[in-house]
Amino acid sequence: MAWFKRSKSNIDAPVQKREVADGSWVKCPACSEMMHQTQLEASLYTCIHCGASFRIGSAQYLDILLDSGSFREHDKKMHSTDPLAFTDTKPYDKRIEATIKKTGMKDAIRSGMGKIHGTPVSIAVMDFSFIGGSMGSVVGEKIARSVDRALKQKCALIVVASSGGARMMEGAYSLMQMAKTSARLALLHDAGLPYISIMLDPTTGGVTASFAMLGDVNIAEPGALIGFAGPRVIKQTIGKDLPEGFQRSEFLLEKGFLDLVVPRQEMRDTVGRLLTHMSPD
Repeated sequence: MAWFKRSKSNIDAPVQKREVADGSWVKCPACSEMMHQTQLEASLYTCIHCGASFRIGSAQYLDILLDSGSFREHDKKMHSTDPLAFTDTKPYDKRIEATIKKTGMKDAIRSGMGKIHGTPVSIAVMDFSFIGGSMGSVVGEKIARSVDRALKQKCALIVVASSGGARMMEGAYSLMQMAKTSARLALLHDAGLPYISIMLDPTTGGVTASFAMLGDVNIAEPGALIGFAGPRVIKQTIGKDLPEGFQRSEFLLEKGFLDLVVPRQEMRDTVGRLLTHMSPD
């Protein structure tokens, strides 16, 4: 029974533990591989193993897309009210208040002026962290004002969409933004100014059914979920299995709903080239 005995020296010896700083390692939600936070940041928040794009905030995407230091935000203090006194699991005004405190944003979009490769652009970038990037009256108004700035400056408009759709806590006020943004974009078209729409994961609902799909060039990141109703809802409605990769950006490119699928690392240069070719000058 000697082989059951433990050496006292082994029992008393301290256990050597490898210290790993909290948050230093990140698991990819697509392939489950681990990578260091510094590797993730260096790859612009895409997986170094499978290339999947992580969801990031609007401020981070602006840093990736625009020339350094060129962004000037407009309408920063604009925020939603609660016109319907809506309550679900909590009152809507309390939900807005808590989300503003959590995210540091007033609503689900940042907008302003910036430059890409030296070319001025009017730009608006949605942020999924603010109530799922949902489109309420503020999002619609800030996109409309972004169109107005493009018209005034005679420059291109870029909108980066990442959204679960219309913000139903605002009811008809939210749904009206679909018509409002679409009508405003028609003015941009009439003026001969380019509109580039970039869709991230996910872009769904009323956002897809309005401004997100109205670009002169529609671009998406690889693997992005893009559609109106979700795949599960559609499958339950039609009672059939959906095609492989249904509503992912590669599938939509194949079917003609998108013009380009562009990895995040190439997005800035791709948009810069498009602006050169599409410039009204």
